[in-house]
Amino acid sequence: MTMLNKSKQRGISFIGLLFVGGVVAMGGVVAAQVFPTVLEFLAVQKAVQRAAAGQSVVEVRAIFDKQTEVDSISSIKGKDLEVGKQGDKVVVKFEYQREIHLVGPAFLTLKYTGQSK
Repeated sequence: MTMLNKSKQRGISFIGLLFVGGVVAMGGVVAAQVFPTVLEFLAVQKAVQRAAAGQSVVEVRAIFDKQTEVDSISSIKGKDLEVGKQGDKVVVKFEYQREIHLVGPAFLTLKYTGQSK
């Protein structure tokens, strides 16, 4: 009498499935907290581009402050902008950071920087 070879069971165990699910869930929670800061960064870049149309430092900052009210930007204000000139173009630079609380004493710090074109 011959014995048939049983094929080994393939797949992931329940514990492995729980572990993978937990890692994916934690990644989703962090991504859900980072996504609004990225959207705000894009709004800041757009506002800086519009503000660069101003001719003086005061005018650039006033344009940016008006744009922050429209786009609900709270991370940076007009006074935080660095306004300069390159040739005959007004160049506006910005830099700020956002902290996202993860768990306990752990924070995720995102540093955003950019300038007008």
